[in-house]
Amino acid sequence: MNPPLVSVIIPTFNRAYCVAESIRSVLAQGELELIVVNDGSKDATVKELASFSTIQVINLAENRGVSYARNKGLERARGSLICFLDSDDLWEEGKLKAQVQWMQVHPECMAVYTDEIWIRNGVRVNPMKKHQKYSGDIFRQCLPLCIVSPSSVMLRKSILDEVGGFDELMPVCEDYDLWLRIAVRYSFKFLKEKLILKRGGHRDQLSRKYWGMDRWRVYALDKLLRGDDLNMQQREWVTEMLINKSSILIQGFEKRGKAEEARVYKNLVSHYSKRIDSVNSKLC
Repeated sequence: MNPPLVSVIIPTFNRAYCVAESIRSVLAQGELELIVVNDGSKDATVKELASFSTIQVINLAENRGVSYARNKGLERARGSLICFLDSDDLWEEGKLKAQVQWMQVHPECMAVYTDEIWIRNGVRVNPMKKHQKYSGDIFRQCLPLCIVSPSSVMLRKSILDEVGGFDELMPVCEDYDLWLRIAVRYSFKFLKEKLILKRGGHRDQLSRKYWGMDRWRVYALDKLLRGDDLNMQQREWVTEMLINKSSILIQGFEKRGKAEEARVYKNLVSHYSKRIDSVNSKLC
């Protein structure tokens, strides 16, 4: 049997109330391989998934987190093009077709993502200016926050073989980390069509579960600085962003009386500030 062109991976945890709708939005796109990773759900998710005969299901014995779940799906995926869909989001008609056409016409393109329709608590809202999307070299634009939704992106599988999958130590911001590791090497194409429905505001969103999301962004930035992929300009941008985010976290921890946590980020700021001073002295 010939491998599929596109593999789609949906991780889900206790989303019996919406996962079937997400699956249907994918299957309506046409021929593809759909892998749903049930991340140890305790609700009726297993029953919902059993109603679909054309999907592959990976049932995990315990909840391991979205990074682990997506990576398990990647291990199973046979397509040369990879897409993800969060189990509370939906694809609009023609999403897959538009991205496949772009990738086929532009074989040099490694990553393409689309615009989004945002729904919060059932009401359509407009994204803020800080969420503006870009094409081309988007590395610097990705540093403040995640501007690429996992539900909107299509990647060549070869790029994931090269840079690695999602960091399983990260409970959140794992997408921010991966996009930076890709963007430091490759351009992204942004399609302006709004081809995903991004639904938020519900209680089980990971972004509502964890305080201080920048803790994980700082972790990702520190990883980049410890690696060898950055050129001098990129290293300067990443260092500045790490110091900025760490300084805000220090204020937050001190306000909450968490001196030990604040000290961790003070040490990071001191470490990278010294590096900046060292580089500047050499340039002088």
